[in-house]
Amino acid sequence: MEAELQSQIPGLDHVISEYSVGYLTHASKTFVEDTNAPSPLSEAADTITELLVSASGDFSSQNEEAIRNLLEKYISSLSSTDGVDPERRQMPFMAKKLDQAINVGSQRNMSSTLGLAGGNVDLESANSRKVESKVDRKKLEKAERKIRAKQEKKQMKTVHYESSRLLSQPDSTMSYEEFFMAVNPLQLGADSQTKSKDIKVDNIDISIGGHRILTDAALTLAYGHRYGLVGQNGIGKSTLLRALSRREVAIPNHISILHVEQEITGDDTPAIQAVLDADVWRKHLLIDQDKIGKQLAALEAERSSMADTSTDAARLDHEREGLDITLSDIHAKLAEMESDKAESRAASILAGLGFSPERQQYATKTFSGGWRMRLALARALFCEPDLLLLDEPSNMLDVPSITFLSNYLQSYPSTVLVVSHDRAFLNEIATDIVHQHSERLDYYKGANFESFYATKEERRKNAKREYEKQMAERAHLQAFIDKFRYNAAKSSEAQSRIKKLERMPVLEAPESEYVVHFKFPEVEKLSPPIVQMSEVMFGYSKDKPLLKNVDLDVQLDSRIGIVGPNGAGKTTVLKLLTGQLQPTSGLISTNSRLRMGFFAQHHVDALDMTTSPVSFMAKNYPGKSDEEYRRHLGAFGITGMTGLQRMELLSGGQKSRVAFACLSLTNPHILVLDEPSNHLDIEGMDAMSDALKNFQGGVVMVSHDVTMLQNVCSSLWVCDKGTVQQFDGDVEAYKKMISSQANEAGVALPH
Repeated sequence: MEAELQSQIPGLDHVISEYSVGYLTHASKTFVEDTNAPSPLSEAADTITELLVSASGDFSSQNEEAIRNLLEKYISSLSSTDGVDPERRQMPFMAKKLDQAINVGSQRNMSSTLGLAGGNVDLESANSRKVESKVDRKKLEKAERKIRAKQEKKQMKTVHYESSRLLSQPDSTMSYEEFFMAVNPLQLGADSQTKSKDIKVDNIDISIGGHRILTDAALTLAYGHRYGLVGQNGIGKSTLLRALSRREVAIPNHISILHVEQEITGDDTPAIQAVLDADVWRKHLLIDQDKIGKQLAALEAERSSMADTSTDAARLDHEREGLDITLSDIHAKLAEMESDKAESRAASILAGLGFSPERQQYATKTFSGGWRMRLALARALFCEPDLLLLDEPSNMLDVPSITFLSNYLQSYPSTVLVVSHDRAFLNEIATDIVHQHSERLDYYKGANFESFYATKEERRKNAKREYEKQMAERAHLQAFIDKFRYNAAKSSEAQSRIKKLERMPVLEAPESEYVVHFKFPEVEKLSPPIVQMSEVMFGYSKDKPLLKNVDLDVQLDSRIGIVGPNGAGKTTVLKLLTGQLQPTSGLISTNSRLRMGFFAQHHVDALDMTTSPVSFMAKNYPGKSDEEYRRHLGAFGITGMTGLQRMELLSGGQKSRVAFACLSLTNPHILVLDEPSNHLDIEGMDAMSDALKNFQGGVVMVSHDVTMLQNVCSSLWVCDKGTVQQFDGDVEAYKKMISSQANEAGVALPH
């Protein structure tokens, strides 16, 4: 069978073909009792077909059909060897008529399993002594009650999960307003304000694509705390946020939720109006306030012409009383929202995220994807939901905007759950850390990232010591038991140790330490000059230069970090360096033997999502075997079967690692990196920082990650207002300068 698979899929890894055959063979021997249950062999065939199609890199229907036919042929050969139904794989039972009917349980302690025609066997008299049950009936009943309660709770939770499926595709089936109102039902009256907004949900199970993300986990979020959600790439952090945002986890309805996930749809709406309209309930409440005001005025006019004792007057008074109560609730809700300050607050948030007063009036359709993501963030901050969910917000921001967001969130009045791998950002905003790993959530209360990391390592070391100590003790006890179990003189001591061994708690083996290493290739020496920019000017239109008088010298030992606001021309500088753009005037000279490797901010656009990393590299960087490509990917943290999966199934961080692995295959002398930290987990960023420090060539990077800039770059350049100038100080000094400028400009923080 393996040979046939190799023939169908040339170059198929031997490990995959061996695994496929073994999986099908094992499934063919699996028996099921429930005739309504899915066939194990059929499920195995579906799984293996998907695996082989993915490994082949050919996703056409013809290839899939050919692979499936090959597997069905092999399944038929398996079933013909043992005469078992290949669809059900059930134990073949044969009916047999008994000579005499057996009345089960007709007599106490009589065997009903031997099927003897001539009589029954008394089990009690057959034994030399009467054996009494050692089961504590009360404890057994209590345990059964607990199990039933847990099962009922899970059934209730499953019903809730299924009922929320109407929210699973909001973008294609619902407008923003419809989705907002479906997720956040309006709560009027004093009762909604007195309810607790703490979140505590137990027994959470979340899966995606058959992969389990959380199992029996507990979500605990105290109102007003800011939680940093951390964990390695691909662990399911974004999936958890998405489940929370769509109430697929049973969060009480009076707690409002908003998730910054996708950029807004561009239209003719001005940016500031798009932010104001984001608070759907404020918008509706203002409409209802105006409508009820008109209704009350009409009732008052109609009532003034009636006598106080008339039936119609009493009806109108009753109707007016109901409208007055509703209007009072609306006024209270609008006052709680501070609706009268809405426009100034929206303008202040937009200014902090880099929108000038002029740009705040631009139509949303005029902004690029990155700026629309900022608008989505501005809308969420403006709405101030009870639970704000942010997924890598710093990926879309520059250093000035991250500084604003950090200051803003430190004064945020409600609960924040943010996925981020930016250590400096987490250190500034997080009051608690949630570590997602091993299908569970661990909490580190009152911890920013630095204290969390130290505590986590101490917990891991303690757990490892405790586990190793217990394993040694278990081995010592077991050795004594094995040696003296049948020794009459030592039998009582052996029994004592058996009981001690049984009473010992079973400890799980601690997780192995998650370590990633990146490695760039050796660099051949070049004589200077390497790259020089002299008096360079550039503009996309002649009358509006974006950059002017740029002087930059890059050597093999350069470690240059470029910062500045979005739109100032940072990426343009990198494209000029790499020759993707030509200057309007000035000179860019490069060594004739120079190879430059460019990592684009939107590197995913250059990857083929329908193929595997190994297939992509073989096509674009030919000359190596699949095994060599897999080893090369392993140097960037893409290990095991991950290199053979379709890239659309990989997390953002895993795609970044594939892009870095491809970049290193070009053997560059200079690495030119545009936002290299985007999507990498913390361990990945540490590995990247170490690899860049050890790289023997030059590095020029545009980055918003303060930690990476501090660890890698020896010189900082600021790109702003048409110039690129070296900054006299480090990135912390640059952030302080930005904060002082924002304070002088009067950018407001949350109320």
